Amino acid sequence: MDTLDKEESKMQKQKLFSLASFNTGAKIDDYLALCKLKVVVVMLITAVVGMLLATDAIPALSTITIGLLGIGLVTSSGAAINHVMDKKIDAAMLRTKWRPIPQGKVSSQQALLFAFIIGALGIYLLAAFINPLTAWLTLFSLVGYAIIYTVWLKRATPQNIVVGGLAGAAPPLLGWTAVSGEITSDSLLLVLIIFAWTPPHFWALCLARTKDYAKAGVPMLPITHGERYTKLHIILYSILLVLSTTLPFLTAMSGVVYLILVTILNIRFMHWAIKVFRDVKNSQMGMFRYSISYLMLLFAALLVDHYVYLLIK
Repeated sequence: MDTLDKEESKMQKQKLFSLASFNTGAKIDDYLALCKLKVVVVMLITAVVGMLLATDAIPALSTITIGLLGIGLVTSSGAAINHVMDKKIDAAMLRTKWRPIPQGKVSSQQALLFAFIIGALGIYLLAAFINPLTAWLTLFSLVGYAIIYTVWLKRATPQNIVVGGLAGAAPPLLGWTAVSGEITSDSLLLVLIIFAWTPPHFWALCLARTKDYAKAGVPMLPITHGERYTKLHIILYSILLVLSTTLPFLTAMSGVVYLILVTILNIRFMHWAIKVFRDVKNSQMGMFRYSISYLMLLFAALLVDHYVYLLIK
């Protein structure tokens, strides 16, 4: 009897070890893939623009470096948690089935440990070397994206990307507070712009990948309300985006240089939105790709206008 108990205990330990074991063959590239580096780079660009817009002087190099490192680490932590929570969805979708966890290159335990380490390090850097406000806001952003959006909103409502977009809109605010130590109306305008930009950007991709999302059981707008309804909302949110992007000029945050540049960008954005609404071939992915360039160019326009004003001041 003792022998049987020992064997059973040994089997249970082996089973537990198997469940908790790590894939020792995981490579650095696999961990980097968990970070969604392309997305992180876009967020960091908006964060550094927020830093530069927050002051008339050039921020200290240490503030920029440590601030971006901290924000980048926490953002990457959220992305890794997203990989774990979405592993079943990712495995079902053609666009995401190549990711490290569905492919078995990294275990969920490894990914969570990795996310905890880099997230904690990022928060520590921001709290110790930048300021507590930025550390807290970055932590709230992480919780908003990795928990509230990924675990709950994404599966609960077709408006998931609208509500969850607030977490993704935080980076320019984080950059701003890293330099200034305060939240201002101008910094919130930057958040509003990304918040308004996110739905048309993402819904264009959803239209192009509707079958994938339906297969994965994610209640995206094209699935729950149909393509026509989604296209109409892309138009409406694009109009909201155009209005939002004029506010920096109307509030005197930016000047005429910005207004001219953003008007050109907005005309092209609305052109893509109309093409999607009219169901022009390949317009959905075309709008999705342009929207990424649009955001980068818009923040570049804010920066150019800022320094032109300082030169003539």
